[in-house]
Amino acid sequence: MPANLTPQYYNAEEAFKKAVSVEEKIAALEEMLAVIPKHKGTEKMQADLKKRLSKFRQEGMKKASVSRADPYSIERQGAGQVALLGFPNTGKSSFLAAMTRAKPKIADYPFTTIIPLAGMMPYEDIFIQLVDTPPVTAEIIPAGLSGTLRSADILLVLVDAASDDCLEQLEFCLNYLEEKKIVREDIAPGVRGVSPANVLVLAARADLPQSTENIQIMKELGPAGIELLPVSTKTGQGLEDLREKTFQMLGVIRVFTKIPGREPDLKRPFILKRGSTVLELAEVIHRDLPGLMKNARVWGSAKYEGQAVMRDYTLHDRDVVEISQ
Repeated sequence: MPANLTPQYYNAEEAFKKAVSVEEKIAALEEMLAVIPKHKGTEKMQADLKKRLSKFRQEGMKKASVSRADPYSIERQGAGQVALLGFPNTGKSSFLAAMTRAKPKIADYPFTTIIPLAGMMPYEDIFIQLVDTPPVTAEIIPAGLSGTLRSADILLVLVDAASDDCLEQLEFCLNYLEEKKIVREDIAPGVRGVSPANVLVLAARADLPQSTENIQIMKELGPAGIELLPVSTKTGQGLEDLREKTFQMLGVIRVFTKIPGREPDLKRPFILKRGSTVLELAEVIHRDLPGLMKNARVWGSAKYEGQAVMRDYTLHDRDVVEISQ
């Protein structure tokens, strides 16, 4: 049976041949696996791609353990990971400092940030991880940057709204995300990437007089379908809205638990994907709990408080669940 490979596949294959770093090879193989036609004629090719992908991933892990830790590999913490992307002096470090307790080096000269730096952004009763990244320009793109961005849940593109080249900044960053397949419409299993719905453009320094006109220009001439949020670390404009927006974009819920006969623990919620069930909550609590669970009761989204529910009951944000063994 003929494979009938697509132009997208051949482009990804060419990118693999030209790849220099392990991260670039992994990204190209992930793209090949994502776009290859799925039918009997390509089964062996799919198996070979998976085998090579596994090999390069192991190679990357070995290099990191033998030498020093990869500074572009950020351990995920909190309810989700949000990565920042932008040109030099667009205010990314100031934004990180304003939203978290991190203390990045902030200066008026470019390339102050040379490796990714993470901080935890509080939102109500949880924390969301923000990752500041080294800046990009048309001439300079850090070698490990694509891996950091590709692994994030949400991407925030910071554009200096007070700059005359704000539109050029916006278009370059969005084109980079598309060309490197960091942002993709369809994300196949085992392939890293960010949905277009999880990309948000921040118009930084929105408090400055010249920013108002520039923001309107970006809205009118920028790529269609991109959401743009004016923010200012000086006045606080848009920052609280961004916390709420980020939480909604993550697509997660907070679920609290209680022991029978006791008050619920409202300090440390379990973070689950939106649409998760009681059974999935039990699996997160402990791998053996699904087999030991006899019944469950829910406060919050149930018809009445403390209602007994089935294992496949869909939980909602801020539900309280009591599981009996």
